Amino acid sequence: MHDAPANRNDRTPTVVKLGGSCLDDLGAAWWDDLARHGRERPLVLVHGWSKPLKRLHPRYSEPSAILRDRYGNQSRWTTPEVIADVKTVSASLGEEVLGRLERRGVLAERLLGSDGLVRAGEGERWWWRNKQLVELDNLVGPITGVDPARLKNLRPGHAYLVTPLARNTAGQEVNTDADRAAAALAGATDAADLVLVTDVAHLLIGGEPVRRITAEAAAAFRDKGATGGMRKKLRAAGEALERGVQRVVIGNAPVTELLAARTGTVITRD
Repeated sequence: MHDAPANRNDRTPTVVKLGGSCLDDLGAAWWDDLARHGRERPLVLVHGWSKPLKRLHPRYSEPSAILRDRYGNQSRWTTPEVIADVKTVSASLGEEVLGRLERRGVLAERLLGSDGLVRAGEGERWWWRNKQLVELDNLVGPITGVDPARLKNLRPGHAYLVTPLARNTAGQEVNTDADRAAAALAGATDAADLVLVTDVAHLLIGGEPVRRITAEAAAAFRDKGATGGMRKKLRAAGEALERGVQRVVIGNAPVTELLAARTGTVITRD
């Protein structure tokens, strides 16, 4: 038995995070499906930029481009120059995504999270470099709030594409995790569903695909077995559910297939 779409009014959006590593692999049929869904329900899309940034310059593929903090969390080393490059690749990516949607009858607009939409707190300052913990000015920060009033046109047939930058209390533009930004946006807009589109079909535990899992079990696996990008996705899923989202789906199929639970991994509170 498949899940039915959650019952909320038609101005409640579906929030979809598009992984930067999988955008090139989403074909015409995937976009046709998203547009059909978008004509019935508002869309808030949040994009990653990892692969486009690596294409822009080889330095972004080097191990030194990634930092690890004293707690073991990874982050891209973000300077003002990196922020500028993120905006460059995001503008190009945005033009492509908006064009694909508009050709399919869905009006779309791009928003920088740092333009009053997403707020961030103070970021970690101590990072491992050359096997030593050193203090660095790394322009990253945890999300502390979202102003949904910036999303004035939440209606069927309209989509927002959000670049997950934020503004911290010092007024600096900072990098935030795209999955967790999508979770914050889903909570702030009262979304029933958060879809994390990635390059894997399911969450795998012990090499086996997981079709359904509770938030509690997902958090236990996140802390003991998950690594890299999946660990961040599971953290984002937990945050979304805590903010009132009914379910989170992770996978790489068309959005309506994921929402119908025909594929992917569904994470729920209970």
